[in-house]
Amino acid sequence: MKKIAILGSTGSIGTQTLDVVRAYQEELEVVSLAAHSNIDLLEKQILEFSPKVVSVWDEKKAMELKHRVQHLPVKVCAGMDGLIACSTESSVDIVVGAVVGMIGIIPTIEAIKAGKDIALANKETLVCAGHIIMPLAAKKNVALLPVDSEHSAIFQSMNGENKKEIHKIILTASGGPFRGKTVEELKQIKVEDALKHPNWSMGRKITIDSSTMVNKGLEVIEAKWLFDVSFDQIEVVIQPQSVIHSMVEYEDGAVMAQLGTPDMKLPIQYALFYPNRKFLKGDRLDFAKLQQITFEKPNFETFRGLKLAYEVGRTGGSLPTVFNAANELAVDMFLNRTISYLEIPEMIEYAINQHSLRKNPTIEEILEVEKETYEAINHKWR
Repeated sequence: MKKIAILGSTGSIGTQTLDVVRAYQEELEVVSLAAHSNIDLLEKQILEFSPKVVSVWDEKKAMELKHRVQHLPVKVCAGMDGLIACSTESSVDIVVGAVVGMIGIIPTIEAIKAGKDIALANKETLVCAGHIIMPLAAKKNVALLPVDSEHSAIFQSMNGENKKEIHKIILTASGGPFRGKTVEELKQIKVEDALKHPNWSMGRKITIDSSTMVNKGLEVIEAKWLFDVSFDQIEVVIQPQSVIHSMVEYEDGAVMAQLGTPDMKLPIQYALFYPNRKFLKGDRLDFAKLQQITFEKPNFETFRGLKLAYEVGRTGGSLPTVFNAANELAVDMFLNRTISYLEIPEMIEYAINQHSLRKNPTIEEILEVEKETYEAINHKWR
């Protein structure tokens, strides 16, 4: 029986992880759950899965939940202390890191220190603190298993291969809802337009990130850390059908790819049961119906967020944190209709240009940079 903690249990990845648990109740046990503020759904999850520990980021909501479940044998925590309690609970074998934002960094570090394997869906952890996370995971002999569909595909395409013989990683992208559009056309984009992803069902923030291709930029930086390659070895290609989830090209020209339907349960389940594969209900690829798989080059000028990601990734230090923090705030403002769509990359570039680089930031400095970035943007835009 593998015992799991899910950080972000009420979000898209968290709820799909629980779907996998339902399918394999004899092999997976939920020990702890953490949510941001959706205590109605979290209460239902407590009743169904009987975790030992739960946490709510919002302290008032945590108190309300504690009152609701006072008759149950579950400990209710709050804030960062609660996230850490969930990720380090003594009986946990693997932590699914699915919270959105930089709040996922510290509980991931503490889980690694406690010897827990990590099924990682929180991009910010490696984007902002990859230089801290990867050496720590190696030191603690902890498995870091990617849950992003693209990184899972790369991970699967490396199985059994000599990683020193990798020539390049080919990171695929659907192109989002605005593939092929010009900058002029993007001026009129509304929130509702950006939330209509053609292939994937995801949370609101990541759906906006996918539409701007900032999400792919974050994945480029994440791939550098996960697979120990240079940015020159990471190529992004548009694959609109979302059938090839990513590829690895080796020194002899051979290309290994992982294909499948656009379903996040596959990479989630693969991470939870690695190195074994389990039956997964759902659609299968029908190549006769598919007929073709097409590719395009990404437009770095229209989707400036992707171009900026390569630039900050190559510079490194604290710049990826600025990129990430500026994007988080910009997306939040766009979703709240206080800025236009094209102001998202504009805001990111402004924050980058305002920043004074720290070459090898500590966790404390990373969090300080996040705060400084928010302040710089708020000073100009609010």
